[in-house]
Amino acid sequence: MNTPALLKEMTGWASLEGQWLRRRHFNSEVLAAIAERIRQSERDHDGELVVAIEAVSPVHERDSRMRALEVFGRLGVWDTPGNTGILLYLALDRHRIEIIADRGIAAEAHEWEAVCTRLQARLAEKAYAEGILAAIDDIEAIMRRCCGSSASFGEDPEGDDGLSNEPVLL
Repeated sequence: MNTPALLKEMTGWASLEGQWLRRRHFNSEVLAAIAERIRQSERDHDGELVVAIEAVSPVHERDSRMRALEVFGRLGVWDTPGNTGILLYLALDRHRIEIIADRGIAAEAHEWEAVCTRLQARLAEKAYAEGILAAIDDIEAIMRRCCGSSASFGEDPEGDDGLSNEPVLL
């Protein structure tokens, strides 16, 4: 961890910053736009995307990747018929982005890294909503290529696509 990040964490500034970022950039309109974008994009494949935004990372897990794996399990993202769940995890206080894809999505690690890099650049520009929506589009493009169509598991007449499309605020 670099010195400024360590200093932020030790002083508690990182926690305050994470809470501020969530309140400032993830209001109800942005969360609704994210949910709608996920809902629309999941019509083309069997993949299930969950977006989790954590303002303050828990002290029990220092590693953002391990925390994302924990969130993946706790939110049941792994619980899809074709093992095609994917988690886009943002740790606002740590300025970290992680993508966890279930084993049914045959995408390369560099593809997920590219999505994270592009999103990180947008967040650095303070384009939070636009960055998240663009990341969802990038993820969905990968999922359309790597996951089968809805016909393979049978369409749900109720329109329920499995996991919730609403972003999860942690």
